[in-house]
Amino acid sequence: MTIAIDGPVGAGKSTIAQGVADALGILHLDTGAMYRAMGLKALRAGIDPKDPAAAEALCAETNIAVEMGPAGQKTLLDGEDVSNLIRTPEVGAAASAVSTVKAVRRRMVALQQACAAKADMVVDGRDIGTVVLPNATCKFFLTASPEVRARRRFLEMQQKGAACSYEEI
Repeated sequence: MTIAIDGPVGAGKSTIAQGVADALGILHLDTGAMYRAMGLKALRAGIDPKDPAAAEALCAETNIAVEMGPAGQKTLLDGEDVSNLIRTPEVGAAASAVSTVKAVRRRMVALQQACAAKADMVVDGRDIGTVVLPNATCKFFLTASPEVRARRRFLEMQQKGAACSYEEI
């Protein structure tokens, strides 16, 4: 069984996905973490994540994996657990940029499909119901008003200690 939860940034996809997975006793795959790991790798390598050729070359030499278990998802970058390191605003921005590179998207989609083929799970992220899991058992598109999305993101950033205002978000 696969459950796809799609929608824009800040709509609450991951929160809902984790709740559904917990209620059903199945796994939850946060696909955004994979892109964040790629963004972290770009930052560490000193490349411009908006440069398609550089991002594609970096992706080809990068090993991104997830370990799923009762404690949740661990995101591994070249064997290193980067689960906590990928949740900064800088990594988020790099992830957004690198996710626009077609070669990176193809690789991440293949990894996501491989994960979903191994076990029953809830998968959340962008294009999950249309591109990643077009034959998902159930598909949901979650959205929220721009104000709610901005408030959610602002509170998340405050919890991480980021200096930003609601207006900027």
